Amino acid sequence: MSPASQPSSRAGLSGRARRAVRVPLAAVTVMAALAASAGAASAGPAERPGVSGGEAVRYVALGDSFSSGPGVPDQTDATCGRSSRNYPSLIAAELGAASFTDVTCAGADTSHMTAPQATAPPQLDALRPDTTLVTLGIGGNDLDLAGILTRCVILGQLAPYGAPCKSSYTLLGTDEIGSRIATTAPKVAAVLAEIHGRSPNARVLVVGYPAILPDDGTACRPTVSLATGDFPWIRDKEKQLNSMLAQQAGARRDVYVDAYAPSVGHDACKPAGVRWIEPADTAEAAGFHPNAAGHRSTADAALATLTR
Repeated sequence: MSPASQPSSRAGLSGRARRAVRVPLAAVTVMAALAASAGAASAGPAERPGVSGGEAVRYVALGDSFSSGPGVPDQTDATCGRSSRNYPSLIAAELGAASFTDVTCAGADTSHMTAPQATAPPQLDALRPDTTLVTLGIGGNDLDLAGILTRCVILGQLAPYGAPCKSSYTLLGTDEIGSRIATTAPKVAAVLAEIHGRSPNARVLVVGYPAILPDDGTACRPTVSLATGDFPWIRDKEKQLNSMLAQQAGARRDVYVDAYAPSVGHDACKPAGVRWIEPADTAEAAGFHPNAAGHRSTADAALATLTR
């Protein structure tokens, strides 16, 4: 893989991508009815069932780099990699929100919902009793997805065939990544409980991750230097993470936003103009993160859920 076609720094991950994803990275995205979202985009705030019931929308966005939009022009907060074109900003504009507070921040995990993240205050401090809408995109950094991908890139360079990264995380019949996902589940549940405690009248949307790699499991080693067999394994772990997030949302009767399905066919292996995930740092976004089109897709999926 040439320097221009892969993340540019240590172990194949760019400096900006590492900062953004734990710093950051998560992996993943699903479709939620574009036809419905088109109708939602044309409706005013008072016409959106389950959003405001005719009352003003007071919206707070919580989450990590897949929500904040590192590298997506224009950046409004360099420390947190926050973009004016991230999906929270698009949702707020479509809803005509009376108030909008975006505290999404690259590198955030569930602990940063109630504790500071460097100079950033706890994200849940942005909630108010009169908040009516909350989006939450979190969980990938609890798994250390950046570390997983770093190991996978290194092993892919040493052993380009087979699934050496999968093997390294499943020694002696264990499933280390599956265990991390299971450990993250109660942390997400605790965050949701805290959100409802602080904003009891808010509708809460739990936003999943878009498809980073091809959904059919095919490899694109000229673009992403993973071993061929690790492409489908990483895809499966990403789907497992999203499934956990959906289960936690359902347990509280919150809404899960499937960002994965709509992004299938727009992963990091696709050419510019088709992909919604950048395979390296570009002018469009940080490496392995959604570009503006990816954020538009996630916003549409979230808006579609508000018409149900």
